[in-house]
Parts: sequence; C-alpha cells; structure tokens
Amino acid sequence: MRRPALTILTLLLLSLPLHAQNRPLRTVDAETVPPGTVRVQVGFDFLQDVDFPLSGLSGDLTSVGIVQIRMGVGKIAEVQLEGAVHHFLDVKKQVGAFVTPVLTGPNSTHDVGDFSIATKIRLLSETKRRPALGFRFGYQMPNSNQSRGIGSNTSNIFAEFIVQKHFGKLNLMGNAGVAILQAPAANFTQNDVLTFGAGFSYAAHRRVNVVGEVAGFHSTRTISPSLVGTESRSQGRFGLQIMAGGFQWDVAGIAGITRNSPRSGFTFGISREFRWFDYGAIK
Repeated sequence: MRRPALTILTLLLLSLPLHAQNRPLRTVDAETVPPGTVRVQVGFDFLQDVDFPLSGLSGDLTSVGIVQIRMGVGKIAEVQLEGAVHHFLDVKKQVGAFVTPVLTGPNSTHDVGDFSIATKIRLLSETKRRPALGFRFGYQMPNSNQSRGIGSNTSNIFAEFIVQKHFGKLNLMGNAGVAILQAPAANFTQNDVLTFGAGFSYAAHRRVNVVGEVAGFHSTRTISPSLVGTESRSQGRFGLQIMAGGFQWDVAGIAGITRNSPRSGFTFGISREFRWFDYGAIK
C-alpha cells in the first residue's frame, strides 16, 4: 500500500505548476491559495538535543515526510492538512518520567507524527495602506503513541490571527493566537498557551528568496507535574527558497529558543502547486 501512495505523490509533484510557497517557515501567511488549487509541500527535519519531558527521553530527532497540503476551496478560504509521516529518535539520555517508553531499538525509537487539519480565511486583502488580515483555526489529532516516547497522543485545538504586508521586495508576516493543549499526564486538565510567529521573506534574486522567522508557543502557567508535556517551545529559522527546475526548493538552519526546544538543526523541502478542479465551473 505504501508504494502506490508514494507513486501518486511523486506524480503529483512532477506535474505541478510553480507558485509562491511558505516552506521552510512555520509562520503562516494571510494569503490563500487560488480556488481549485492544491499546494503540496514535503520536507525533512533533523533536530539535535530535543527533550521529551513526558517520557524522559532526549536525543536527536529526524522527521521524514513533513507534509503540508493546502487546498483553495473559495476565493477567501483554504483547508490544510499537515503533519509528519514518521519520526526517528536517536536516544542520548533517558530519565524517569510519567510515561515509561518502550524503545524500538537498543538506543532508539520511532513513531508516526500527529497530523492537524485547519481552515484559513482571508478577512481583508492587502492594500497600499493596510496589511492583509487572516484567521486560522484547526484541530491536531492524536495519531502518535505515547509509549514510543516521542508524541503525547493528545487532542489539541488552536486559533490565530494573521497579518501580512509587502514593502517592495520585503514580505512581513505575523501570527498571534491561542492553543488549548490537553495535558497528557492528568485527566480533565489542559494548558492554554499563547502561539506566536514573526517571519519575513526577501526577494534577493528573481529565483531566490531569503527567509527567516521566530515562532512557537508560550505557556503562561508554571509547568506542574500535571502539565508535563505542554511546556513552552519555540524556534528561530533562517534560510533560502530557490526556484529551479519547475520546483521551489528550500533549506534553513534551526536554533532552539526555549529550554525544551532543540539546540540546533536544519530542514529542507520541495513545493509545487497543481490545479485540482475548475472552481469557476462549479454551480
């Protein structure tokens, strides 16, 4: 079953016409993809010194198949599906914690990632005097298995406002919102965190954009034993988007900001768009 799925994804990527993308940034832009259009983005992350307080594991995390699919369903709206196909953790340290993980190797473990589905609405289009304004809300599904030591197997919801403004070749984006995170270590408990993101894209060349951001979420509550697994996490990213061969390629370095964020890492990926259906023909 895996080969046909990979073949279909490859054929889709090879047939897509190129448009502007937002990988490798996690900061969301206010623009929506054109109606009837699907944007497919696939990437790979390698992160060093990642802590998982719920399971007590620490190590280097490799995420394969970081997928984001965005479909324009109207002139001002799109739906999104995103997540990681698989995580691999090279365990460097293990301490006692709420969950006793079952490692899949002598010093390693692996698991599927948690996928989320979201809707983004463009509330205001950008003009010369005002920025574009958007709103995004969604739900993160509990696809992971907490016994593997990587995911928390929890259901979370989030909502955020988006602003975006162009100044010549410079494109600025900002996000601010909230997320309700289910606390995996206690029943009937949650942590309401503040989400944020501030990013930019600069057209240094006709085929090259320089990009960067700071993004993550902040817990306003002190992390007690019942709130383990909902700690503040944020990253800084800086890299390039390169248009070549009909694709957009991206690469970026990653630096952790908070205690439980990765110390360093990098990401790279590929993006394309294709026409899924003729929106104008739908009546």
